[in-house]
Amino acid sequence: MIWNGFKIAFSMYSKIPMPKTVWNEKNMRYSMCFFPFVGAVIGACIFLWNILCRYFDFGSMLCLSGYLVIPILITGGIHLDGFIDTQDALSSYQPQERKLEILKDSHIGAFALISSMVYFIIMGGVWSDLKQSSIPILAIGFVLSRALSGFSVVTFSCAKNSGLVHAFSDAAQKKTVRIVMIILIICSAILLVLTGGVVGFCILLGAMLVFYLYRHMAYKQFGGITGDIAGWFLQSCELIMALSALIGQLIIH
Repeated sequence: MIWNGFKIAFSMYSKIPMPKTVWNEKNMRYSMCFFPFVGAVIGACIFLWNILCRYFDFGSMLCLSGYLVIPILITGGIHLDGFIDTQDALSSYQPQERKLEILKDSHIGAFALISSMVYFIIMGGVWSDLKQSSIPILAIGFVLSRALSGFSVVTFSCAKNSGLVHAFSDAAQKKTVRIVMIILIICSAILLVLTGGVVGFCILLGAMLVFYLYRHMAYKQFGGITGDIAGWFLQSCELIMALSALIGQLIIH
């Protein structure tokens, strides 16, 4: 059952090939526990890419491209898709029911396109100004963001009685998953501060701020969370953590 949960988590939230397994309530029960480990894979790849960039003295643009693309290559863009759909819904200024309908619409709107372009422009600008020493610290944030997301899935109210988040939340052993997420959040937070000092502390503060805003926005605008809104949080969290790391650098100097 644990192994099947691992396979489901990586099959759903990454493009890493996994053996086939049956998606039923029993197998999905603890799958959310392994969601942050997808972030660990991303963080490890970011860390290795950073080493390769330094070893082979790659150009700054090539290094930057890797940092931006690696998370998308590993996840398949599932969270970015949620970010885009949520931005479309938020920009519509429609009633709550209509916003939930927009989330389900597979077509990309103008505001979604604009938001995604602005997102990567800002992300690229921030990552290009990060020091080499800050990147391994920021890599830890990919675990923290997913642990926070997993915690929200088994803690926050769902906006709909259907959908992927509802399925995971309903099938999960909520108490166990919640405990695992709290442990991973605490471990990530400690690791960030111990290895990153001021930079790590700023990353942690940034992540917690986005988490608070995520809950407030989800309840106010949608009446709860969905898979798309959880994806919005993850992408927003990664952006703010990178920006927080840059602020931490400025504080030090």
